[in-house]
Amino acid sequence: MNRVVDYKNKLLIIISSPSGTGKTSICKKIINYDKTIKLSVSHTTRDPRDNEINGVDYFFISSDEFNRKIIDKSFIEYANVFGNYYGTSRENVKKILSGDFDVLFDIDWQGAAQILESNIAKIVTIFLVPPSKEVVFERLEKRSKETGDGPADIKRRMLEYENEMIHANEYDYIILNEDIEECTAKVINIIEKERKAFN
Repeated sequence: MNRVVDYKNKLLIIISSPSGTGKTSICKKIINYDKTIKLSVSHTTRDPRDNEINGVDYFFISSDEFNRKIIDKSFIEYANVFGNYYGTSRENVKKILSGDFDVLFDIDWQGAAQILESNIAKIVTIFLVPPSKEVVFERLEKRSKETGDGPADIKRRMLEYENEMIHANEYDYIILNEDIEECTAKVINIIEKERKAFN
């Protein structure tokens, strides 16, 4: 049964993966390639890293402010990830759609499940998988030099790996990210295919 959505002919593109799979890098490549897609910027209660800019990478807010937004039902989705809250503003998503853009989400399976319950626009879900668990560990170790994550952060993300992988089959598409350029091209092809379905 087809759902009635608020924004016809627009896509909500959800990309999820375990930490260290490369989804954030791929999302950036998609945004650079296709100027008709805008990335949804999440609100978070975690502290910004040295290389992050408020309003660009995330909206960094206090726990009290985040809780007020939950009460006000301001979020289309929110989740606790590694002890910090992340949420997507319903108003911001609708603002992007109103500007005649599709919306790209770099979120986990918890957020994806909540967005699937919305009736804002057509939704396509893509799950990226790494070549192996060992590759994820290597990527997280390499990334820690840039993010400042310590051994405890890496261990916590590795412990969550199996739980995240369990949810892969809940997505419309599963793509192996062995080569970032090849993986990005596959995601772009999926987006273009889903758009053609409007016609």
